[in-house]
Amino acid sequence: MFQQVIDRNPGEAEFHQAVKEVFDSLGPVLTKFPEYTDESILERICEPERQIIFRIPWSDDQGKVQINRGFRVQFNSALGPYKGGLRFHPSVLAGTVKFLGFEQVFKNALTGLPIGGGKGGSDFDPKGRSDAEIMRFCQSFMTEAYRHLGDRVDVPAGDIGVGRREIGYLFGQYKRISNRYESGVLTGKGITWGGSLVRTEATGYGTVYFTEHMLHTRGRSLDGAKALISGSGNVALYAIEKTQELGGTVVGASDSSGSVYDPQGIDTDLLREIKEVRRERIAQYVEARSQAEFIPDRRVWAVAEKTAVDVALPCATQNELTAEDAELLIRAGVAAVAEGANMPATPEAIRRLREAEVLFGPGKAANAGGVATSALEMQQNATRDTWSFEYTEQRLAEIMENVHARCAATAEEYGMPGDYVSGANIAGFTQVADAMIAQGVI
Repeated sequence: MFQQVIDRNPGEAEFHQAVKEVFDSLGPVLTKFPEYTDESILERICEPERQIIFRIPWSDDQGKVQINRGFRVQFNSALGPYKGGLRFHPSVLAGTVKFLGFEQVFKNALTGLPIGGGKGGSDFDPKGRSDAEIMRFCQSFMTEAYRHLGDRVDVPAGDIGVGRREIGYLFGQYKRISNRYESGVLTGKGITWGGSLVRTEATGYGTVYFTEHMLHTRGRSLDGAKALISGSGNVALYAIEKTQELGGTVVGASDSSGSVYDPQGIDTDLLREIKEVRRERIAQYVEARSQAEFIPDRRVWAVAEKTAVDVALPCATQNELTAEDAELLIRAGVAAVAEGANMPATPEAIRRLREAEVLFGPGKAANAGGVATSALEMQQNATRDTWSFEYTEQRLAEIMENVHARCAATAEEYGMPGDYVSGANIAGFTQVADAMIAQGVI
């Protein structure tokens, strides 16, 4: 069956990697429930319900017409309307969006909320573009995409390159074209016009909550732990913030230019100012923190050569944590690794970590907090309600506790205690598969 996926989707290595990870967990499930094979669930669940590719013409500030390509993969709606972010980055290809959408199906299922899986984006790069250029691009993107969206159809959110600014421009164009103020059609909106508190923090916070629950299974916690967190974007910043709020010390962070090591703990306010206000490289951090060291052109895991490490949270991009990096972390004493990004650890890295009995939280479970809070935003929009920060964070914490419990219990049920990868894959798969069977061959 896996070879069939490769043959039908040539050249899409990331999609192949995501499918193989799920398939590798499903042997015991298919033996226990032969109806999944009889109903061709594997074949059906690997084929998106709909793939949309479209041209995005827009004019830059010099009046030159630019052309980008847009994507929306509506992967599976067995549990609810398609839900998943939009990514604006030069690396976005059809295979990228397909792999992200496939992962999203199982991630959304694990939240226990009524949302299906989808993903989208464009090869447009917002870096270096003016607000006016980004607005024109977003308007052109939505002019095509709007016909495929709706609060009961497909609800995009933000991802890499798509923040509150971009969501605002997209929503404005949707409202203009549809002549409807349909708040629930996009999530990640501004707080004053239908957004949800905690949405910005949710993915980073949720990853940390999941990590804390994993550590509790071994009588440990983040209190007093040393952590490395890759990236310095939205997910990483709030993972750093929550880790240190729970008593940990984050001694390393990074961006594409290199990493910083701060033995006293990353100053979150300073890092946020550098990255979000001044929009500078992370090397600027060491100018304000004399004890910090900049390590150019190396991933943050290199900091493990300098200090003991208890926790590692890859929060940047796919396949950023390699087998070599895993070896560094193991030698540094790492107890837990949780994926704050989508598929940031390579299969070889995961294998080494699991062989060393390191707790490993896969992205479809550990970083489910972002989409969970997006679903909570949809709920608030549907009821014309607004929740407090404290109440929304409480709901997020409860959801992440439940995600952890489902993964742990499922792994235990199938004779693989502590195997969060298999637990997440099986729990997500069976929920979606049962819904697909119940709804017939569609």
